[in-house]
Amino acid sequence: MRTFYPSDSFSKESHLNSLNPQSWLQVERGKLSSSASSSAPLCRESFIKVPEPQILPHYKPLDYVEVLAQIHEELESCSLHERSSLYLLQYQVFRGLGETKLGQRSLRSAWQEATTVHEKVVFGSWLKYEKQGEEVIAELLSSCGKYSEEFVPLDIASCSPVTSASSPEAASAKAKRSISRNVVFKIGEERVACDRKRFASLSAPFHAMLYGSFTESLLDEIDMSENHVSPSAMRVVRDFSVADVLIGVTKNLLLEVLVFANKFCCERLKDACDRELACLVSSMECAIELMDFALEESSPILAASCLQVFLYELPDSLTDERVEEALTRVNRSQVSTMAGKASFSLYSCLTEVSMRLDPRSDRTLSFLEKVVDFAESDRQRVLGFHRLGCTRLLRKEYREAEEAFETAFNLGHVYSATGLARIGYIQGHKLWGYEKLTSVISSVSPPLGWMYQERSLYCEGDKKLEDLEKATELDPTLTYPYMYRAVKLMSEQNAEAALEEINRILGFKLALECLEIRFCLYLGMDDYEAALRDIQAALTLCPDYRMFDGKVAARQLRTLVYEHVESWTTADCWMQLYEKWSNVDDIGSLSVIYQMLEADACKGVLYFRQSLLLLRLKCPEAAMRSLQLAREHASSDHERLVYEGWILYDTGHCEEGLQKAKESIRIKRSFEAYFLQAYALAESSLDPSSSSTVVSLLEDALKCPSDRLRKGQALNNLGSVYVDCEKLDLAADCYINALKVRHTRAHQGLARVHFLRNDKAAAYEEMTRLIEKAQNNASAYEKRSEYCDRELAKSDLEMVTRLDPLRVYPYRYRAAVLMDSRKEAEAIEELSRAIAFKADLHLLHLRAAFHEHNGDVSSALRDCRAALSVDPNHQEMLELHSRVNSHEP
Repeated sequence: MRTFYPSDSFSKESHLNSLNPQSWLQVERGKLSSSASSSAPLCRESFIKVPEPQILPHYKPLDYVEVLAQIHEELESCSLHERSSLYLLQYQVFRGLGETKLGQRSLRSAWQEATTVHEKVVFGSWLKYEKQGEEVIAELLSSCGKYSEEFVPLDIASCSPVTSASSPEAASAKAKRSISRNVVFKIGEERVACDRKRFASLSAPFHAMLYGSFTESLLDEIDMSENHVSPSAMRVVRDFSVADVLIGVTKNLLLEVLVFANKFCCERLKDACDRELACLVSSMECAIELMDFALEESSPILAASCLQVFLYELPDSLTDERVEEALTRVNRSQVSTMAGKASFSLYSCLTEVSMRLDPRSDRTLSFLEKVVDFAESDRQRVLGFHRLGCTRLLRKEYREAEEAFETAFNLGHVYSATGLARIGYIQGHKLWGYEKLTSVISSVSPPLGWMYQERSLYCEGDKKLEDLEKATELDPTLTYPYMYRAVKLMSEQNAEAALEEINRILGFKLALECLEIRFCLYLGMDDYEAALRDIQAALTLCPDYRMFDGKVAARQLRTLVYEHVESWTTADCWMQLYEKWSNVDDIGSLSVIYQMLEADACKGVLYFRQSLLLLRLKCPEAAMRSLQLAREHASSDHERLVYEGWILYDTGHCEEGLQKAKESIRIKRSFEAYFLQAYALAESSLDPSSSSTVVSLLEDALKCPSDRLRKGQALNNLGSVYVDCEKLDLAADCYINALKVRHTRAHQGLARVHFLRNDKAAAYEEMTRLIEKAQNNASAYEKRSEYCDRELAKSDLEMVTRLDPLRVYPYRYRAAVLMDSRKEAEAIEELSRAIAFKADLHLLHLRAAFHEHNGDVSSALRDCRAALSVDPNHQEMLELHSRVNSHEP
């Protein structure tokens, strides 16, 4: 085993100067060659750096429940034009909580509630950006006759209100002199005859010129040669004065007429030119060309149309220097022309995209400065200044970063203290950083996990470990404490304890940085097969992942490690997949599938299996990517239709998913098509009679060719249907047959059958068998708790919380037990412990009910509102909210 040492997280020059992975991977089947042996320990130590926890550029209020409740309350009573801004704030809260899907729903609400064209453009484009890769869903829905407006650009000209400028009086009633009906405008050698009255109606200046006290009012011919207008443009103006419409005018003439309209305050003519030009914006090049003109001439419809093209092509458009310049080098008035009252929302969107591209860039900095400039409330300023501090810190502009963090902190964003402490440390004030976080911890009740994690960076030894343990206790989802402890244990030559520590978090959160640490630990133990497994799992999650602070492509390291493990044939791979799938080793299964895909096997089927594993590992975005790859690599039309059905079903379009399954069956009967149809019908139908249809479909599936892994799943599902129909003997047969093909999860179904037969002991034993076989067994412990007495149940559920603290049932169970024992405060505290790091509807619902029971109406109402922010349509939550709301004074 090689020696490892955790790096000082803030060593100012801790970056690697050179990388030479080959020097420590030159091995012969697990043994270092003699030439590499002497340098390997030193080289390997340099690779196992534990990076300091990132200061997240997000809005992270101390009590997100309170903030969500406030937003919900404001949404209940605010005016229509305020709703989009409130949903944007809600999005920022969910973003800070890491709740991607909830954040997208908030953006969608902001888009739906938008009252201006500019808001529609900004939020529609932002939503499209957030849902990159999901355009295929709109395409599939359209193939089913259902159309989505989410990814469709807005026709801005038709959506914008028409300018209604009042026409000046044609002539004064007191005019005593005779004025000719027509007037001729001379431009060079050409003359354009116009109706005086109609031309005068274009604007007040022309009315004054033609009917006022100016000399021109007495003339039948007026020389316009010095006004930079061509005869062609003047004829367009004349025609508009008569018909009030522009027909068939070229782009260049429209631009010239727009300048003329601006110069002479012809509002109706300007509006018409603005609309016609907006309709001509059809490409990025066109938008870039016209945006400067639109801003120069204050043409809001044209500017918004150009902006929509920029936003619609995010993130690629921001890599075009011309687009960047158009969006950054604009003054406040020009931004108003371009985005109207959605200026803050626009630059919030651009900041979000730019920070993901490069948070250190001048572009990001410029966008953030505009976010601060256009912020209208303290909550908006908080986010702007905190993000500005994060970017300034990354750019090593410490004085400016400190000012930004200080402003955000003084506005109530306590999380910005992390930025102040980091800057203090960089400037040599480590003790000040420790004291700053100590002050924060003592002033907040209850404290949060990130506070202790941050303070641990400014102390050493036992104090550091104590703070990291406290951080994990308060927020077990924080990855840094596990990584630090694991690497420290490895440095003490305690490899098994190091692996056990990093496995604690990988058991419930498949974080890339933790897989990277475990990869390094396995290399230190010369376990190249395990190292290969982890790097292949990481590449499955992120195909372009780079390791060691982004310095080395993971693919390169995978190639090097792969040379030192035994090669598998295709048959070996299938056997390994069967073994790992049966043992509920999801990460191991992912790795095997990655290896099979590299060998160019039947990719469609393998990508589909990959998606199933990723869903089990709570990686929905990666799972959807794999499903789309399965569709792209389908070997036939009927196979492609099945994958399209799953894509639709997984995104909430059940009916359309069923439609795709039926289309597939019409082409060819297959296991997967019948399975999809049965699964979707079972999950969506409320009609009890549908059970017989589901049974028939699963039986049809089992008659079709498939492998044992999928047949076992079908047998398991069939057993569940029989249980629901109270046909316990048939259910037991299905589960037993599933176990014969090593579908390990069938133990859970068989346990249910034992329980329904009043054999609780047999049910407990059946779940024990599952626990012994499955590597990922938190759910098995949770299920077993239903088949034993209260003390054993409490023990099992404590184990569940240790294995997967994100599972909410144990907290709810313990809280209910405490409530039954009339320990109301402890019951609420148990729920609050989990709510602090997981925004879960069921936890909030139960805590609201407890508060209602205790007569604490305001706390109950707060939790109801926060829960409805998580799921606005939850019926029981709506009923509780209505009941509690009626009690509020």
